[in-house]
Amino acid sequence: MSERSKLARQFIEALPHSVMLGMVPLDMGEGEARMAMPYKDDLIGDPNTGVIHGGAVSALMDTCCGAAVMCHPASPAGTATINLRIDYMRAATPGQTVTAHATCYHVTRSVAFVRAVAMDEDTQNPVACATGAFTVEARP
Repeated sequence: MSERSKLARQFIEALPHSVMLGMVPLDMGEGEARMAMPYKDDLIGDPNTGVIHGGAVSALMDTCCGAAVMCHPASPAGTATINLRIDYMRAATPGQTVTAHATCYHVTRSVAFVRAVAMDEDTQNPVACATGAFTVEARP
């Protein structure tokens, strides 16, 4: 695992909201990140259906995208979200873990561009897709 990947993993594991939501870093490296958020009752947005709140899915995707930027070889380290567009395709299936996979596909001097997808155990139909732009710290 690269030094960037280790730093991204440590950063995610130290973020209070990531810990509270139960996010688990899975794979990180070379501009890509994969993270999971196991189902738990605290994340339910609709008590009648048991569906996870869209905000929890959004937080997972945002955090995963930031990790992908941090792992990109052209990125110096830290990042912040400039914008993130999330298209929700369907509700996550109650009781299932949601997994996000993000790819940082282009980095300029000041902005990194990322795409991501969130899936539950139905790996044929995404829960949500995202595109975003993230800051890139100035190089010394």
